[in-house]
Amino acid sequence: MERDQAELLAIRALGHIAADEDLLGDFLALSGLAPDELRARAGDADFLGGVLDYMLADEARLLAFCEAEEVKPQWPAAARRALPGGEEVHWA
Repeated sequence: MERDQAELLAIRALGHIAADEDLLGDFLALSGLAPDELRARAGDADFLGGVLDYMLADEARLLAFCEAEEVKPQWPAAARRALPGGEEVHWA
């Protein structure tokens, strides 16, 4: 997967998180970010890698995202590998 495609998928994941109050609260708590910081960092490739890390950390969350966005379950892991720090991540 190319980096621009990976960034777009991560932005979709961020939108999925933002649309769900429970997911958003959990993500903000884990990341330590405030909502305004989230918006400011939405275009940062390093941050987007973290968004995908969050999605990939929980299979149910990942599958819910994939179903809602109609993407194959292996795409988020492929996208993560295409973003900064992804070469060090070994998602199945």
